[in-house]
Amino acid sequence: MNGRDLVRSVKAVGSVGAAQGVRTVRAAWRRRRADATGLPARGAERARVPGAVQEVEPGPGGGVVRFSRSELRILVAVNGAVFWGWDGAEPEPSYALAGRCPEADPRAVLEPDKDGGWRVVAERVTVVVSRHGAVEVRTPGGVTLRRDLPPRWWEPVGGGPARWMQRSEVAADARFFGLGGRASGPRLPDGKYRLWNTDPGFAFAPGDDPLYITMPVQMVVSDGGTHLVFHDTSWDGTVTLLEGEEGEGSGHDRAGTSELRMDGGPLRCWVMVGTPARVLLAWASLTGAPALPPAWALGHHHARWGFGSEQEVRRIVAGYLEHGLPLDAVHLDIDHLDAHQVFTVDQDRFPKLSVLAEELRRDGIRLVSIVDPAVKALPGNAVYDGGTAEDAFVRDASGQVVQGVVWPGDAVFPDFTHARVRDWWGGLYEERLAQGFSGFWHDMNEPTSFAAFGESTLPRSARHSLEGRGGDHREAHNVYALCMARAGFEGLRKLAPEERPFLFSRSGWAGMQRYGGTWSGDVATGWPGLRASLALVMGLGLCGVPYSGPDIGGFDGDPSPELYLRWFQLGAYLPLFRTHASLRAGRREPWEFGAEVLEHARVALVERRRLLPYFVTLAHLARRTGAPYVRPLWWAAPEERTLRDCGDAFLLGDSLLVAPVLDPGADRRAVQLPRGRWYDTVTEQAYEGPAQVLVDAPLSRIPVFARAGAVLPVRGEDGGLELEVWAPARGRTGGGLVVPDGGEGWDEPDIERYTARWMGSRVVVEREGEDGGGEPSHPVRVRGAGER
Repeated sequence: MNGRDLVRSVKAVGSVGAAQGVRTVRAAWRRRRADATGLPARGAERARVPGAVQEVEPGPGGGVVRFSRSELRILVAVNGAVFWGWDGAEPEPSYALAGRCPEADPRAVLEPDKDGGWRVVAERVTVVVSRHGAVEVRTPGGVTLRRDLPPRWWEPVGGGPARWMQRSEVAADARFFGLGGRASGPRLPDGKYRLWNTDPGFAFAPGDDPLYITMPVQMVVSDGGTHLVFHDTSWDGTVTLLEGEEGEGSGHDRAGTSELRMDGGPLRCWVMVGTPARVLLAWASLTGAPALPPAWALGHHHARWGFGSEQEVRRIVAGYLEHGLPLDAVHLDIDHLDAHQVFTVDQDRFPKLSVLAEELRRDGIRLVSIVDPAVKALPGNAVYDGGTAEDAFVRDASGQVVQGVVWPGDAVFPDFTHARVRDWWGGLYEERLAQGFSGFWHDMNEPTSFAAFGESTLPRSARHSLEGRGGDHREAHNVYALCMARAGFEGLRKLAPEERPFLFSRSGWAGMQRYGGTWSGDVATGWPGLRASLALVMGLGLCGVPYSGPDIGGFDGDPSPELYLRWFQLGAYLPLFRTHASLRAGRREPWEFGAEVLEHARVALVERRRLLPYFVTLAHLARRTGAPYVRPLWWAAPEERTLRDCGDAFLLGDSLLVAPVLDPGADRRAVQLPRGRWYDTVTEQAYEGPAQVLVDAPLSRIPVFARAGAVLPVRGEDGGLELEVWAPARGRTGGGLVVPDGGEGWDEPDIERYTARWMGSRVVVEREGEDGGGEPSHPVRVRGAGER
């Protein structure tokens, strides 16, 4: 322990209390000692590059290109996705993939190319390999979207995992998106981004990185086309992005670059090419369809760390009912647990929790429970005893159970990378269901272990099963939360087979959408935090995670009435609509901010309730297509450069454009409209895009526009489903999709397809069918028909 660590230790003891502070010092020291003895020193390294092509071996969907010092396996799948792996890396095993690797495209053939290189030509993509190992991805029209330079490895002389670097070039006009949950997005600025799921330990703002969910997934958008690239390794690493520059004359452009450096793991890559919709469809077919939340989870959630008692929960719920505010779920944080121990209840403060849950359910309100992975290391604790009997907890290199510090004090951690441990953990949710909980939020699962100095996680030398392959925390860290989500999801499917599980997780990795969604984590209260909230949701959606949302109002502070209201208005149009706050933060109930805010918040809540059938439809479409609910403005027109640079507005599905107010004191704002006619949903004034328009944004609302011709499913005044149709422009048609589902089960209703067109002086809406058009199945209300 050096002098700086000693200072941090003293601060830790003083800031969190003597007992917990001493624990964090001990935990930090244990972690450092475990890594010092359990991780081999790297020592001298040898650098290596692929060398020159020696021979090729054609195979299904591509084949193997052998170089003097490495080999490259290429596979084009039937869904158009391209895989390549160096040094014999195969698509499997992989935590990202859903099931088996997709079938090879039999039409894709490895054939000679010019200058001693080789290429694989498929219907949607061409892959060109140079004689020294550069890999180019081209469109069918021959436009180069990506050029990976020959990779470089650094191998320890004494053996062990090799570090590697892959540098890639993209078009000068290309823009980068994704990399998981990044507060500085959605368009990622130049800089270095770490790939290591991290609890920052404080409320974060746009400049903070990394955060809870990091993924080696990039969506790259340029004039020539869109592609998604995924480097399938879960090890620690960095991505350094540098946008290109376009020169005044031909041939003077500077390419954009992405440099990936990893501490280990296979160098293998998937690339998908096409429109944004086609790319995410291929991504979902590869990594799994997003889980379908029950309809109630698309309503409004209220949470707080510090409800403290059944009486406080009843008081909050009564406030919503008295003020006529819709409420669909209440979330209980760690304060409802017995001394913060997972799968327990504080009987003094919540003596009749199951009765409370039943009372709330009668009012249409569900209870959601926090679940942390850390288990208090205390004999007599049922979860600890059960896990010990199952040999479920992570051990260090010497075979001792790894012990850290989390909310309950000294704690141990299940190894979710073992199927037997996942099965055991999934069965523990029976206790939560018996208490009346309907949904679950996983927290602290990066995993976090408090430490006075060093990283706040498990030792990198900690051993994990990794599905029987064996390995350490360097490989398991980033997939720990993903495997925990799988354990919970699969356990709930067994325990309550008639209901769709509702689960969302603070941390995760590629493929986490299979088991649920996520939320922002501890976003800072303030206008920058509000802006970061939107960036996170949009970026995660482009990584295949469509269901997410922020802590409305921010996690840590006391938002002003204006900030709270603007955050609330944004949240009403995001998939997860949840207020939440820290134990030490101000209140988050709408009536706590004055009569004016209360009335405007009521408008937002009522509108969210009215749009619930549209959110249900978007959830079903996300499951079937991988398309996020929240989409960037360039979604349908990625070639529009102005839209690529716009991150302060978004499309909600195909039909709505939402322009939140992200700055204080604003009562007007500029909105960039994509091509077509757009209606202000309040005034019904029509605007023609592409254009930038200046519109009113009074405190009472944020600007929302409907696309001309859109057919939206909404909730009618009688509570039934109604079709809200926005008149198409003269001479044009419109339409929309509807999935009428308000349930919790596994049935997947048919998609209803509607068209809208002018017939004389009125707008006619028809339902498409095998026998042609028919009458709509629901009442129709036409809006915007006064515009010509």
